[in-house]
Amino acid sequence: MTTNEVVKTAYKALDDKKAVDIKVLSIAEVSVIADYFIIAGGENKNQVQALFENVEGELRKNGVSPKHVEGNNNSNWILMDYGDVIIHIFNQEDRLFYDLERIWKDGKSISIEEM
Repeated sequence: MTTNEVVKTAYKALDDKKAVDIKVLSIAEVSVIADYFIIAGGENKNQVQALFENVEGELRKNGVSPKHVEGNNNSNWILMDYGDVIIHIFNQEDRLFYDLERIWKDGKSISIEEM
């Protein structure tokens, strides 16, 4: 899969499980760690876990596995590293606290239609 296809597949998997406020940030021009961040919220730990499982399952169906995952089924923040795409799934309280959108404000927020 291309990077854009990974972003679209992950976005759809998050949207299918009713993720809150999904954001895609293009960070390629401001960082070498990845091309895109996807940031999404869940209402509780169970939804955060369901979002993680759906993203991982949909990408795995397409032959894409994460290079690294931080967090587990008891976490309020799960990070999924797919190389050029890093996915952050938060509960809403932690998302507001860490505010990655502010930290990475030099990145460009893009809509999924722009992919």
